[in-house]
Amino acid sequence: MGAVLDLDAALVEGLCRMGDSTLVLGHRVSEWCGHAPVLEEDIALANTALDLIGQTQMWLGLAGDVEGRGRSADDLAFHRDVWEFRNLLLVERPNGDFGHTLMRQFLFDAWHQPMLAGLAQSQDARIAEISAKAGKEVAYHLERSADLVIRLGDGSDESHARMQTA
Repeated sequence: MGAVLDLDAALVEGLCRMGDSTLVLGHRVSEWCGHAPVLEEDIALANTALDLIGQTQMWLGLAGDVEGRGRSADDLAFHRDVWEFRNLLLVERPNGDFGHTLMRQFLFDAWHQPMLAGLAQSQDARIAEISAKAGKEVAYHLERSADLVIRLGDGSDESHARMQTA
């Protein structure tokens, strides 16, 4: 029985790592709502934030189910102490200027897409389903963030310098 509990604890830890990372980044990205340099980017960042928060709901909801302590996704998102979060440190980085935000998003997307592709092959149908759904969203996020990082890096002297700094 102890081995099953250890596996469940490890699974909850992994699910929280995924959910916490999307939660923190979703909130960071949402800070740009109404503040992006152009309306198109404002809308795109808001949609990215919403996608990430939706993924959070799925990952943390499953973590709560596996944990078996009656905690919901909201409980896990909003009623834990800071040291209980398992997110990637990258997502905690402050937004800084727009170039920093885009670079952080690109680096996260470049990690997130292959992670989800691997998890989509999981023997656990719940993990595979969440990963497949999130993978479709993240494929778009990666395409968009990569394109913007390249465009800004190849743009004006100022945008190039900002991307180099980021």
